[in-house]
Amino acid sequence: MKAVILPRFGGPEVFAWRDMPVPRARPGEIVLRARAAALNYADLLQRRGTYGIEQNLPRIIGYECSGTVAEVGAGVTGWCVGDEACALVSEGAYAEFVVAPAAQVLPVPKGIDLLAAAALPEAACTVWSNVFDLGALNPGESLLVHGGAGGIGSFAIQAAKAIGVRVFATAGSPDKLQRCRDFGADRAISYAEEDFAAVIEAETGGRGVDVILDNMGAAYLDRNVAALASDGRIVMIGLQGGREATIALGTMMRKRASLFTTSLRDRPPQAKARILAGVLRDLWPHLASRAIAPVIDRSFPLAEAEAAHRYMESGSHVGKILLTCPEAPG
Repeated sequence: MKAVILPRFGGPEVFAWRDMPVPRARPGEIVLRARAAALNYADLLQRRGTYGIEQNLPRIIGYECSGTVAEVGAGVTGWCVGDEACALVSEGAYAEFVVAPAAQVLPVPKGIDLLAAAALPEAACTVWSNVFDLGALNPGESLLVHGGAGGIGSFAIQAAKAIGVRVFATAGSPDKLQRCRDFGADRAISYAEEDFAAVIEAETGGRGVDVILDNMGAAYLDRNVAALASDGRIVMIGLQGGREATIALGTMMRKRASLFTTSLRDRPPQAKARILAGVLRDLWPHLASRAIAPVIDRSFPLAEAEAAHRYMESGSHVGKILLTCPEAPG
């Protein structure tokens, strides 16, 4: 098979296009003949060597993909060769064949194209585990999504609206603000021109929001606390705005607020299996009904991972960027 290899850390030019052995399914695993992989911000960090998790090189990176089942390992039930699926993996998605634990493989939702399904696993698992599980977002509450035009942000807006939540979202350009509204945001906030904490205070009559999904970390922490309602929950999934900050504990205590910091990739297999089960139960029906749809910005051939990473680094995308493989011969 062909695969995109990361032989050393650096810029997008470090990727190599090589022949590699096709992986085999061990007990409890499934091998997919890949149709597409989706890029995530963590891919950029991995490539740069700044992700914070030790990595041996060379390696095949990539966290999610879609394709058809090519091999089913011993002990795996419910899957047959040829089934369409998408998967969450710890590595290896930038390849024509991808091996995944069976518990981390999901059926493609009814009505969703196999190519587009590659954009679902990481966003769906991140949103379910952080917004609905840890954040305990309930119908009738309110949610603030930072980076509402991104792959995770666009999914979070749609998922929250599907259960009857008032949604605020931040973005940086007029086009991205409009896309947030298109996804269902009740109020799109320009982080370039507005103070989101002041907007939340005005829009909620001083009450604040119940849950905040944050990808910025230190840069937004003070304003996130200020924007939070009593008994509110901040779920921090990224540190794009810095890793170190001071926190107003008195304000947190007065609001009975909670702050969660999480990551998905380094969770143990049993925790990931629980998340995937929650996604299948709680979110897949909304995809089948079209209340949630994958948002695809553009696709690049798998061999053009360098160009795809450069495009992602430009910050101009909305939703997901895909790396595509040729369709299997019929």
